[in-house]
Amino acid sequence: MKLYVTVKSLGKRKNILTKNEIELPVVPTTLRELITEVVIMNVQELKDKQQSTALMPFLTGAEIEARGESGKVGFGSVYNEQSPDVAKAVETALLAFEDGLYKVFIREEENSHLESPLKLMEEDEIVFIRFTMLAGSLW
Repeated sequence: MKLYVTVKSLGKRKNILTKNEIELPVVPTTLRELITEVVIMNVQELKDKQQSTALMPFLTGAEIEARGESGKVGFGSVYNEQSPDVAKAVETALLAFEDGLYKVFIREEENSHLESPLKLMEEDEIVFIRFTMLAGSLW
């Protein structure tokens, strides 16, 4: 199933990460299944990125500008060689949702229950909004 995903952080004007489209192998029927599939896909992308290495990494002017807009200019290297645990990543993502650290919107409607049934259609737009924790004191 092809879906369009946008990840946004409150307090930032631009999207942190915009994926034009993702391809899920199964059609999720609940929000829990959707989050699980997205996490599994992202963990697999990280594993693939850890295994691929560029001999001479470089950035073009356009890449520097695009990454500068998101706030971080780098080569995209993964320095942690430890392989991520898929089950732990899924558990952490579900706990973060339950704790209210991010919200999920499908077709501009908030989905707030992990077990509520989803009616996803091909090429639906999904938005993950991450809430930023504030630190510091007033004095």
